[in-house]
Amino acid sequence: MKRRLTLGLIIVATAAGIAAAQYTPWLYWTLLPREQMDLIAGEASGETARRTVMDINGYNRERNDAEYAGNFWETQVIVAALKSYGLTNVEIAAYPSGEAWRGLRGELWELSPFRQKLASYQDEVGMLVNGSRPADVTAELVWVGGGSKAEIEAAGVAGKIVVTDGSASAVHTEACLNQGALGVISIAMSRPYFDPLQMPWSGLRGRRPPAGAQGTAEAEPKFAFQLPVREGDYLKKRLLAREKITVRAVVESKMETVDLENVIALIPGTEPDSGEVILSAHLFEGFAKQGANDNTSGSAVILEAARTLNALIRDGLLPRPRRSIRFIWGPEFSGIGRWVQENQPVMEKTLCNINMDMVGEWLSKNQAFFCLMRTTFGNPHYINDVMENYYRYIGEAGRERIQNRSRSYPVPVRIISPFGADEPFHYAIETHYGASDHEVFNNWGVGVPGIMMIAWPDRWYHTTGDVSDKSDATQLKRAAAIGAAGAYTVAAADEAMAVKIAAEISGNAVRRLGHALTVGLEKLNAADAAGFTAAYAAARGQVEAAVINEKDTLDSVLELAADKTALAAYIAKAKRSIEGVGNAGLASLKTHMETLAGRFGSPPVKLVPSELEKKAAALIPRPTAKVREKGYNGYAALINAVPAEIKAKYPSPRAGEFAVASTAEVQLLVDGRHSVLDIKKMLDAQNEQPSTL
Repeated sequence: MKRRLTLGLIIVATAAGIAAAQYTPWLYWTLLPREQMDLIAGEASGETARRTVMDINGYNRERNDAEYAGNFWETQVIVAALKSYGLTNVEIAAYPSGEAWRGLRGELWELSPFRQKLASYQDEVGMLVNGSRPADVTAELVWVGGGSKAEIEAAGVAGKIVVTDGSASAVHTEACLNQGALGVISIAMSRPYFDPLQMPWSGLRGRRPPAGAQGTAEAEPKFAFQLPVREGDYLKKRLLAREKITVRAVVESKMETVDLENVIALIPGTEPDSGEVILSAHLFEGFAKQGANDNTSGSAVILEAARTLNALIRDGLLPRPRRSIRFIWGPEFSGIGRWVQENQPVMEKTLCNINMDMVGEWLSKNQAFFCLMRTTFGNPHYINDVMENYYRYIGEAGRERIQNRSRSYPVPVRIISPFGADEPFHYAIETHYGASDHEVFNNWGVGVPGIMMIAWPDRWYHTTGDVSDKSDATQLKRAAAIGAAGAYTVAAADEAMAVKIAAEISGNAVRRLGHALTVGLEKLNAADAAGFTAAYAAARGQVEAAVINEKDTLDSVLELAADKTALAAYIAKAKRSIEGVGNAGLASLKTHMETLAGRFGSPPVKLVPSELEKKAAALIPRPTAKVREKGYNGYAALINAVPAEIKAKYPSPRAGEFAVASTAEVQLLVDGRHSVLDIKKMLDAQNEQPSTL
């Protein structure tokens, strides 16, 4: 007990030291030498990045014929900028994508009892819903409320245009395709009291025609318009007052053949075979939906990171890194995923991915934080701690504290754009979240660890209000500085930097393991007598899984060293220290368990492995070469080809048996190192709902 208590006190003291260092008013550090960090932060221009945002998405616009005949405007802007910045390794990689909807005209006029224009594609392209088909109809309006099936049936919509405050696409499916309405006018918006003028980007594509309607006019999707809530509310009130309103809707649209356009740029390293770092951002999200923050901002910021690094290297202010730094702009998932699939040799030597999605918004206007979304336990990697280092540096050194208010420089490191917001950098280091292009790299068939930088919440997310006036030059500058510094740190890393990164991981690991311990303690606190044994097992699993992840993360640093022998010895010792922290946490859990068990009047829990647990602990599944044989998502075809009788013998998990995001994580955790029992623990440590063994 004395030894256990002593070890616990040592760990607490160590954790306290780490916490104090992280928030010490006179100590701020970066992995790069301070001079290099100052160069990167100074060179990064928020104004330049914001001009790119304005050039691409100053307003929502209709595409012209030249874009469909050649390259899209976004592609042209990025390529021209890269070339003007002196980057010579620039190319456009285009892949056929089939057809995309294109709006040409959309006019909605009230004919009686008044004559007035209600909506126009020329006024705002978001007023005509993506997927609307050509039409020229005159019809009466009918109010259908939220657009439920019962409301639509009660309204009698055949031959009429329905008005709803429900979803344009959902109401279109029921009212137009199933019940004979001619079109939809939607005034739906989830945030009407915040901005009554924004409208959601909506689409009608992929909606099924009614049964038996194939080959008839009913089989064709019809049309939908949107009105901002402020204007739509007038129409709603008139219809609720039973006013008879007749309108004419004219829609012109067509399908265009399009390519998936990816822009690729490269800053070559001195030893290009030693690996690459990739910065990515989606430049397109479909071809009709536009967005300044989502994601012109990410595209503008990795462009600014490219300009910053290229300028500093060209001028001899930063040494050319050993490894190459690659930049990719393309359509979200579809385009970047295709490029990754077509360039497997590049993926095999790529160390990590830094993905930027929605990074330029004015944080205080959105009450937002700039978030770093880490990799999962299935893709443990030092890139998490490298990026956290620069987030913390700008966030902690860029604020005034009461301790240093009387100094000449109350804000120790002031990274502000001349024409941007002068406000603190609100940031958060968070667990993994997918839904962007870093998942292309994290994919089981690719295996390149990828993080995401994102500002959240975003009050204009996926709406027509997401234009450049919501961007902030200071936020863009900070994002560019973090991205450029993180990429350069990895690209230039040698054995000395590898040791520095490993030390950073070790320090952060104590804090993270402390959090895992706290979660475990809370599991015990929340348990009743009946569930106490299971809660104790889950609490221990929380800490044990976190220890595995920290040790795996330390192992990833080995790829940075040319001579791995010395670094391997250092990392082995660091891993033993992590095990010591974990053991101290388990001892704390045991002490807490024993105390709570006494309150229940029960003996202390003695965990005895079940036969299933023993079996799971002895099984270490490994991926075969087929997993990555065909690159991004290539394994899916092989899984789909498994005979039905085999699938029946080994059924997939039923709904609710795993958390929603766990299937992909199970795949990543199958790496030839983790037992099935450890995989369960690592799943449960990351998800709200536990899995079943």
